[in-house]
Amino acid sequence: MAMTLRLTDEERQALRRRARLDGISMQEAARLAIRRYVASSDHRDRVDEAAARVLDAHAEVINRLGE
Repeated sequence: MAMTLRLTDEERQALRRRARLDGISMQEAARLAIRRYVASSDHRDRVDEAAARVLDAHAEVINRLGE
C-alpha cells in the first residue's frame, strides 16, 4: 500500500542523516520506526491489561497494605 508521509524540513533532514549513518534508506528507517512504535504500543497495552488483572485479583490485600 502506498502512503505519503509529510515531514518538516528538519524531520526530513534528520531522517536522511540517520538513515545514511545506519546504511539504510529513508523508507526503511521510517518503516522500522513504525514497527517499533506499534510493538511498543502493543507491549504497553499488554502491561496495562496485566496490571489491571493483578490489581483486580488482589484488591483487598492492596487496600489493606495502603491502610
